[in-house]
Amino acid sequence: MPSIADPRAFLEKLFYAAVAAADPDKALAAHLPEKPKGRTVVVGAGKGAAQMARAFERLWDAPLSGVVVTRYGYAAPCERIEVLEAAHPVPDESGLRAADRLMTVVSDLTEDDLVVALICGGGSALLPAPAGDLTLADEIAVNRALLASGAPISAMNAVRKQVSHIKGGRLAALAHPARVVSLVVSDIPGDNPALVASGPTIADETTRANALAIIEHYGLELPEAVMRHLEDGRDEPPQPSDPRFARNEVKLVASAAIALDAAADVARKAGVETIVLSDAIEGEASEVGRQHAAIVAKILQRGLASQGPMLLLSGGETTVTIKGKGKGGRNSEFLLSFACTISGQKGISALAADTDGIDGSEDNAGAFADGATISRLAELEKDAAEFLRRNDSWSAFAALGDLFISGPTGTNVNDFRAILLQ
Repeated sequence: MPSIADPRAFLEKLFYAAVAAADPDKALAAHLPEKPKGRTVVVGAGKGAAQMARAFERLWDAPLSGVVVTRYGYAAPCERIEVLEAAHPVPDESGLRAADRLMTVVSDLTEDDLVVALICGGGSALLPAPAGDLTLADEIAVNRALLASGAPISAMNAVRKQVSHIKGGRLAALAHPARVVSLVVSDIPGDNPALVASGPTIADETTRANALAIIEHYGLELPEAVMRHLEDGRDEPPQPSDPRFARNEVKLVASAAIALDAAADVARKAGVETIVLSDAIEGEASEVGRQHAAIVAKILQRGLASQGPMLLLSGGETTVTIKGKGKGGRNSEFLLSFACTISGQKGISALAADTDGIDGSEDNAGAFADGATISRLAELEKDAAEFLRRNDSWSAFAALGDLFISGPTGTNVNDFRAILLQ
């Protein structure tokens, strides 16, 4: 079969196919709850929460009201649902006010009322609500330490739940006796909905002891007030067996697996043999980059891609243990590490991007790389290894003009990695 003439355009097409599969209009339509006798109140949080709210408004042909919070710049126009914006990935005062608004709108409901919770990735940072005597500064310190630790998202959210007045099912407990239906877009490897956005409406069995073990394992230095709160052992999040959750329901409406399958379908229809490696890959981004390069090397060594183009897809959520002061995110760091390992090899093209449209702290979703990436950097007298050491992958790809900028996508099913061999 002929090769793909424009690899980057092809990889970009696959990214948008993956994002479209997690589009809120499509994802929510098949999961609408039964209409209640009483009121319908919508709450939500995450980088795609405004788009989910807009879609829900279109689909819900009955009265409703509510409020959702999303990241600055991610708002979408809604007619009946209030959309608030706050900071991500580090909380701010706007997030504090937004969390208070969500808690207020679910108060004083009856058993005839319905709360629809629209939950997606990013909600943890967007809903600061310090528990006990803790302050916003304490919660910010916890977030900063977790983000720099290299801990997987499941471990991060296990800690966040223990220092919050809204996470870990607490928002659903406040809504009792109303029925709560959570519609979740998963950005968590393994798709445990209780971990998405630290589960404001979904309880799990995480305890203070679990959080303290994570803090010790990753050597986190947290404020004394936070440690006292965790060691106190009182006011833990509700457990799944709590009778207040008996009528509640959780529906997973979109995930990395669904998105990758959609991209794979597009590739196969184009005649490209496609392998989905996994939708739940975790680990240090640079190490995962080297692992993907090793898989590519084995495929090429065995001549498995000699009969025509071959595509490797993977998802999940890698992490970055921050040691430098550069710019970038986990996808660009993965890709720079991958590029270093495949340097000089022909016929390899790759895209790594975050499906929400933002990788790390800058405005790019990710970046493109191939076998010539490192040599092109060298021609500019730039050292790829030094970029990696400084966690400065954004600067490397910016220098090459190889950043991938999609803008906010309105959804979030985490990492998208596509490697084309031909």
